Amino acid sequence: MDELISSRASSIPQPAGTPANTDTADGQVSGVSPLPEGPVPIGSLVFADELPDGVVVADEAGRIIVFNRVAARLTGLDPAEVIGKFVFDVLPLRDAEGRDWWVYADPYHGLPTRTRHPERSLYLADGTEILVSIGYVREDRTRGGARKPRPVKKLVISLRGAQQRERLERSRAELVSTVAHELRSPLTSVKGFTATLLNKWGRFTDDQKRVMLETVNADADRVTRLITELLDVSRIESGRMEVHRQLVDVPDRARKIIAGRVAAGDAEDRFRLEVLEGLPETWLDADKIDQILGNLVENAVRHGAGIVTIVVEPARLEGEDDPAAVAVSVRDQGEGISPEVAPRVFRQFWRAKPRGGSRRGQHGGGTGLGLYIVKGLVEAHSGTICVRRAPGGGAEFRFTVPAGTAAA
Repeated sequence: MDELISSRASSIPQPAGTPANTDTADGQVSGVSPLPEGPVPIGSLVFADELPDGVVVADEAGRIIVFNRVAARLTGLDPAEVIGKFVFDVLPLRDAEGRDWWVYADPYHGLPTRTRHPERSLYLADGTEILVSIGYVREDRTRGGARKPRPVKKLVISLRGAQQRERLERSRAELVSTVAHELRSPLTSVKGFTATLLNKWGRFTDDQKRVMLETVNADADRVTRLITELLDVSRIESGRMEVHRQLVDVPDRARKIIAGRVAAGDAEDRFRLEVLEGLPETWLDADKIDQILGNLVENAVRHGAGIVTIVVEPARLEGEDDPAAVAVSVRDQGEGISPEVAPRVFRQFWRAKPRGGSRRGQHGGGTGLGLYIVKGLVEAHSGTICVRRAPGGGAEFRFTVPAGTAAA
């Protein structure tokens, strides 16, 4: 550990007589000293200020000998002022209960076999929360096969900001709150209607029973869809979204989505499908393409206006020489989405309210996960998606995916 970190203030020593300039392979003179032969100590290549985390190193007496830039940024302290001071005075770390970490951990006089402290939250004197992990560099006192107590030679403290963890915790808390809220309504309905039917079955007509059972069925579908969304979010965030490719007729999938909307009660003249010539043979995940199209069409129907147009055309991905890609645009004739809001529409729980007063990004039960999932499914196909203003007004969600191959 002590060989890993080198202070930026001290230069790498050069052996006496080492020339400042050396000849390169092409005969030119280089101003860089050659690397020494044999293994190169990593400390001569990595400087403390180049590390991504805050690093503080204290010697055997507890005096600070390294205090890098990230540590300075996290603590608000000047490295020039803290070098040489006692680490427990410079970093008065306390836990959530206000206990002095240096007192109860006692790193310099505690267990002689201790090698590290795993990362945990601690607080500075001003209440700033930081994530701290600590490693020990101990003297080697193994002689004659006998192990002797190994005093601390250096204490290496790693510091990280807690903001990212706080954001993740807020996101998870919001997800739990949203799920609890969305599950409560359909489950209450299912429980209420089933209990009523069981207790008073003979008092209802067949038509009344049918209405209640249809409501229970619809609410059960709503719960199933919410659980599916949560599983999709989990797979997207963990990078475990799998794509099972097969030959897919994208225009035909779009026709089936439209037919399903019409069968559910939407007007047939509300939808229009345009298919341009030259479409490549596409090997995609049929279920995920249906999910993408269904989400985008439902979003357009719920939060747009006028005719919903689906355009399927050949395309190429930006930066790719292979033109074998397909692009699908879903357009509506509503208020559209303003340019300043567009970058946020694919985030979790996005529910911005456009000028018309309707809310986008609330497909299905209103969790605000629909467009986030769409983006994850498109990217699982190595594709891209964006939102922009449609040619005739309104919003246009356009995704492009490579055609793929049967072996992909």
